[in-house]
Amino acid sequence: MTDEFVSVAESLTQLAKLEERAQFRKASAVEMPFGAGTFDGAYMLHVGMNLADKAGAFREVRRVLKAGTLFTVYDIMRTSEGAFLLPAPWAVTPETSFVETPAQYREALQAAGFLVERERGRRAFAIEATQRAMALAAESGAPALGLHLLIGEKMPEMVKNMMAAMLGGVLEPVEMFARAA
Repeated sequence: MTDEFVSVAESLTQLAKLEERAQFRKASAVEMPFGAGTFDGAYMLHVGMNLADKAGAFREVRRVLKAGTLFTVYDIMRTSEGAFLLPAPWAVTPETSFVETPAQYREALQAAGFLVERERGRRAFAIEATQRAMALAAESGAPALGLHLLIGEKMPEMVKNMMAAMLGGVLEPVEMFARAA
């Protein structure tokens, strides 16, 4: 994302005494600074909604993974044709929102050399977890560390819009487990 994000991630990792177990780099999702077959697995957590070129990102993930390894995706995906409001936690304008359907993800993963082994919608889980977090924040205030620090003052509106879209069946988090061929 930015050099500042990398610096903060390194600082938090040091505080947690995990600096020997994690490294952070700023790079393009479609041009990673790693050799082919470098990694034993990968995951993408709430990233795809920010990527216009998912097919390119999936090709690049496949390139850096060893054959037979697992790539897991957990992203907000479109589950019906209805409209949803912005801002949302991943985008402020339609030009920066790249939400797609599970079918579009599957197609891009398969074209990149992955076999999608399993998929499941996480709508009920996400609604319940978000409602709990909202209730806790209303009761106790925002936590010391959290996404609100990155997003800023628009966070309540963004979460409200995302919840409305999930409750309306338009968007939901979906998990996909894909194996590198």
